[in-house]
Amino acid sequence: MEDPTPPARLFLIGSAASEAMSPRVWNPVLRRLGIPWAYEAWDVPPQGGMDRVRNRLRQPDIIAANVTMPHKHWAAEAADEATEEVRLSGACNMLLRKGTALFGHNTDVTAVRALLGSGPQRHALLMGAGGAARAALIALLGQAGTVTITDRDPRATAELSSLAGEFGMDARSVGWEQAPGLAAEASLIVNATPIGKGRSDRPVWGEGPLAADALVYDFVYAGHVTGTIARARELGARVVDGWDHLREQAVAMVPLLGLGGRANSLLAETLEQLRDAH
Repeated sequence: MEDPTPPARLFLIGSAASEAMSPRVWNPVLRRLGIPWAYEAWDVPPQGGMDRVRNRLRQPDIIAANVTMPHKHWAAEAADEATEEVRLSGACNMLLRKGTALFGHNTDVTAVRALLGSGPQRHALLMGAGGAARAALIALLGQAGTVTITDRDPRATAELSSLAGEFGMDARSVGWEQAPGLAAEASLIVNATPIGKGRSDRPVWGEGPLAADALVYDFVYAGHVTGTIARARELGARVVDGWDHLREQAVAMVPLLGLGGRANSLLAETLEQLRDAH
């Protein structure tokens, strides 16, 4: 007799979700934990029938959904309840179903905090002004002296700069072409753009020098060392790459999903295997 209970699902929602690593990270971990959940990619184009997506996530077979570009702002608005990080940033990368309600979380913020630590940043240069940059901005509250924000979209730059100003941060916005000239004075450079996914992509700030105390934080993970990380290492800068971020935001999901502590070590092991394979 067929089991009437539908399989429990987790989704990754994004315009290019099927290209992401998350299903290959989570499904082996879930199998090894003996948990009968399936993690699936769901490609949803921009403006792609989001009411239908929200209704699907309310169904009883759904555990949660991770959300990536370009839907993190939508997810923040779609959440029935949300953490302070989501409310402050206006960005959400995880919707957890509770009954018929969706609870919004931002594990990107948790990951950035864990990887940056509690030390101050005299000048943070945020390259990109979307959901990832918003997570970085929230993580830097109370830690950054000056924050410079840039994006290829001037409206996105202005919106994030305005948000930083509302938080009382010493924030300034610059045009995309101006930003590389500021890299040499920044103690933290955050790549919150897709630049680096292509093997031929140059460093996000160009080829110029970096400050002696620079830390480069790249949200991009790929099957190669990104141009941003490669150049930062050449210049002797400290780095946090996209694989580091992917691990920490996954670890931040573990307690939210009610998984045990063994999941953390399995996630780290699986990610290391995937990273070595690439």
